[in-house]
Amino acid sequence: MADRPFDIVLFGATGFTGALTAEYLAANAPEGLRWALAGRNRAKLEAVRARLVGRWSDLELLSADISDVASVRAVAESARVVITTVGPYIKYGEPVVAACAEAGTDYVDLTGEPEFVDQMWLRYHQTAASSGARIVHSCGFDSIPYDLLALWTVERLPVDVPLALTGFVRAGGTFSGGTYHSAVENLGRLRSGMRVGRERRRAEGKPTGRQVHGVPGVPHRDPVAGGWVVPFPTIDPLTVLRSAAALERYGPDFSYSHYLVAKQLPVALGLIGGAGALVALAQVPVTRRLLLRVRNPGEGPSPEQRAKAWFKVRMLGEGGGQRLVTEVTGGDPGYGETSKMLSEAALCLAYDSLPATSGQVTPAVAMGSALIERLERAGIGFRVVSEGPS
Repeated sequence: MADRPFDIVLFGATGFTGALTAEYLAANAPEGLRWALAGRNRAKLEAVRARLVGRWSDLELLSADISDVASVRAVAESARVVITTVGPYIKYGEPVVAACAEAGTDYVDLTGEPEFVDQMWLRYHQTAASSGARIVHSCGFDSIPYDLLALWTVERLPVDVPLALTGFVRAGGTFSGGTYHSAVENLGRLRSGMRVGRERRRAEGKPTGRQVHGVPGVPHRDPVAGGWVVPFPTIDPLTVLRSAAALERYGPDFSYSHYLVAKQLPVALGLIGGAGALVALAQVPVTRRLLLRVRNPGEGPSPEQRAKAWFKVRMLGEGGGQRLVTEVTGGDPGYGETSKMLSEAALCLAYDSLPATSGQVTPAVAMGSALIERLERAGIGFRVVSEGPS
């Protein structure tokens, strides 16, 4: 791996989040980082490079197209770590995962698409485990705040006892066209996603001698969250539970619930109704196409909008007679902080001393405390809100 010409290659830098990721890497690259941008349109790559601050006027640009397997393989074989922001991943993600798994190249993305993650595990986990590649999905706002805060919380609770965690998500901001398209595509494939999820669970099995399970929960007013909460069945609780299944530190019996927070009951009810309507509309091809016309890929919030955005994830942990409330906070969740998380995850894989893992693994399993330390230095705050006996 040390003989490869690049430490990191960023695939998809001409997209909205990809360009922000390139800007973050340019501004925060350690001395000696060997990195490059990859994509199919050289003129657009040159435009991204021209906007980068610092010493990057001669940053290498690699020609690669998702539809050209040989070009994607060449990118994977040239890098120690590949970042890809090219989505929806269910449409465009597989060639990069396949190439990295075969080449023994570490991989990070920002997908929130459960079907894609499960499908990639079924098809490439064993290949990556054999080659030594670490395939780490969901390294943005999906799912790093929840996955790492759960780990950070568990490490502050008693050892070898049943543990129960509940996560509460609150955020303010808007979303890009690419994120919107990925969400609609994901909702339109719920049946397929459920089938692939069942197939993965059968193949993966359960941890030996331990229990790990999700608790769906019900809408209610919660004093820890500071408002009304509704169950939030995204990819994030799945990621937390997979970390718990892989790491014995989560105890002999671990459970997790995941909620979205609203200050007032009408808002909570509106979230439930709106989500149900969106799911229903996404099932029908005609209405799904209409939904996709609402925003175009490549569009995104302005710098002013991003500057006002924020997120707060609070977690209640209980076990062994102890009760702990923790929190992780940051700025613009979808873009500013996502590009930060994605970049720091890639730098973590490239530079840090990490547990020996391979195959498709979660951020907590692959990077754990090392990535938490990086994010704290980068301005994402982890803190204990309260602690005491349960």
